[in-house]
Amino acid sequence: MFTHRASKSASAYQQVSVETSVGQASPHNLVEMLFDGLLVAVGAARAAMQRGDIKTKCKQIVIAVRILEEGLKCALNLEQGGELASNLDRLYGYCVVRLTQANARNDEAALDEVQRLIEPLAKSWKQIGDATVPQLRAA
Repeated sequence: MFTHRASKSASAYQQVSVETSVGQASPHNLVEMLFDGLLVAVGAARAAMQRGDIKTKCKQIVIAVRILEEGLKCALNLEQGGELASNLDRLYGYCVVRLTQANARNDEAALDEVQRLIEPLAKSWKQIGDATVPQLRAA
């Protein structure tokens, strides 16, 4: 559908759009973006697994693991976050293990489990942000 040049241009545009969004995002929005990216990567890995596209499956699982390890886990303050931060740290670690198992075993159920564990957190995080926006505008 797209020529190679048009595809490269679209990719460059998307990269600039992402970088602009990240640069202008609040810390809360950055975590929301991480959750969104994680869920997109898990969904893309599932679709690739169903197609038998091993390369894409592996790439998407690596993206999901990196989001968990380098984004969400690193954002936790284990010293001041108390039990909640500790529980999230363990949950993210468990999700990394399940994603690794999904990759090694072509285990779609493991991908489904990660999605079921992360979706409620992502929705709750978004609701927290939605609830604070009117307060910020009023201040």
